Amino acid sequence: ELFRSVYIISEIWQKIGWESIIYIAALMGIDQEQYEAARMDGANRWKQILNITLPGIMPTIAIMFILRMGNLLNVGFEKIILLYNPVTYETADVISSFVYRKGLLEFGWSYSSAVGIFNSVINLILLITANYISRKVNESSLW
Repeated sequence: ELFRSVYIISEIWQKIGWESIIYIAALMGIDQEQYEAARMDGANRWKQILNITLPGIMPTIAIMFILRMGNLLNVGFEKIILLYNPVTYETADVISSFVYRKGLLEFGWSYSSAVGIFNSVINLILLITANYISRKVNESSLW
């Protein structure tokens, strides 16, 4: 019964460091003279965030969104396998662990391969769709 909460907390803890580094690097790329000019024009902190910070990091947000959409159906397979046992099958079973269990433990290689390929095709469709939407809305995309 605690599997979901343990998994979600560990996922947040795992991702927050790397993504904060990416966003801090994007913030460092914004010219500080823009903030000074906005302060001289009377902009408060909120106006600076809306008019300088968010437009400055929007390409990074778009790329991170596209990359996340490409891995939407892929969850942390390694963490799930570490917490995996017959008691948690009902709660912990995701596509990756299902493919592992059916393919390697129950020797259903063809069925497991079909499920894995279907997962990859859906992820590819999500990636292409997110890239297309980002290109139309934001004019920044992976290709």
